[in-house]
Amino acid sequence: AGVSVRSGPLEVPTDAEGRFTIGPLGKEATLLVRTPGYEKKTVAADSSPLTISLSSQVIKAAYLTYFGVGDKTIRGRVFDLLGRTELNAVVIDVKGDRGMIPYRSRVPLALEAGAQGPVIIREFDRMLADLKARGVYTIARIVVFKDNVLAHSRPSWAVRDTRTGGPWIDNEKLAWVDPFRGEVWEYAISIAKEAAEKGFDEIQFDYVRFPTDGKLGVARYAKANTKESRLEAISAFLARARRELAPLGVFLAADVFGYTAFNENDTDIGQRIEEMAPHLDYFSPMVYPSGYHRGIPRFRNPLDHPYEIVFESVKLIRKRSAHATVKVRPWIQDFRDYAFDRRPFGVKEIRAQVKGAMDSGASGWMLWNPRNDYTAAALAPRTQLSAKDESGR
Repeated sequence: AGVSVRSGPLEVPTDAEGRFTIGPLGKEATLLVRTPGYEKKTVAADSSPLTISLSSQVIKAAYLTYFGVGDKTIRGRVFDLLGRTELNAVVIDVKGDRGMIPYRSRVPLALEAGAQGPVIIREFDRMLADLKARGVYTIARIVVFKDNVLAHSRPSWAVRDTRTGGPWIDNEKLAWVDPFRGEVWEYAISIAKEAAEKGFDEIQFDYVRFPTDGKLGVARYAKANTKESRLEAISAFLARARRELAPLGVFLAADVFGYTAFNENDTDIGQRIEEMAPHLDYFSPMVYPSGYHRGIPRFRNPLDHPYEIVFESVKLIRKRSAHATVKVRPWIQDFRDYAFDRRPFGVKEIRAQVKGAMDSGASGWMLWNPRNDYTAAALAPRTQLSAKDESGR
């Protein structure tokens, strides 16, 4: 039920029994069939009735930062894990935290704004094609409203500082663009379209929210900043992105704070599960135990309960998004704690988070490490996986 079947501009969902009717179609028409949690499929519409079978897809990814993907040693280390462990996907910064793009973009505004360099991978398309040939699922991470490059290039589109009249700056000394402005939406979507046309399987929007740190009282926007207006802005941006990206066949995801699972309000950033769910294929909650400064109900020390933190967060998001076809694939912590006692997160903690994700019904998981240095010992070897596959277990 709810599978998207598309042919050109026509799109229909399957009914409760998985049936659909679409047409009339021209000769040699094809159908793009996709739903989160399954491999998308393109089939010839050469018979009627037509039966289409989809294969389930559990994504297990590692992340490459803007600078990481540009460094041959670092990206080689991550790509090696894709060949010898259970990892079958990679998340690559296509527009990083400062607004930079790691390949030769053809988006006019990106070139005008100065979003190219210092990292420019000449053979980016070949690299992506090689990953696809190996069966690797590719995810383009696009940071949306935190964009130092665009904010300084188009200061009228930036979140404004009432004291200076210039772009508002957060605690990392980076500027943000205004989530209420349609021009900002167009820019992010144009970069997402380019990534989709390059062959990425999924677009993952990050910082698809309002700012949380810095002198928020002096930040000014194009509209009054209220819970209602924030929710409307984020939802409307995602709705527009889905309309424009769906014909390209990519899945659409959004990173959200882990606490959005528990908060009934918009967490003061415009993110609430119920409003976002209809416009997404995947929620990508950042369920790092270090990020839960107040713990969660029944588990006040998150570092001692990595399994429960992930399990409860994913379970709640799935419950609150049951009205949509969206799946949940969380980010998990593969880095030293930064908020409590600085303890390392190793094999035990990573495996506990992975188990928490899968036990709660997640559609896979993604490892985050800001240095792209992942704990290989926490991952099942690919030879072990092959043996299990061959035995049917």
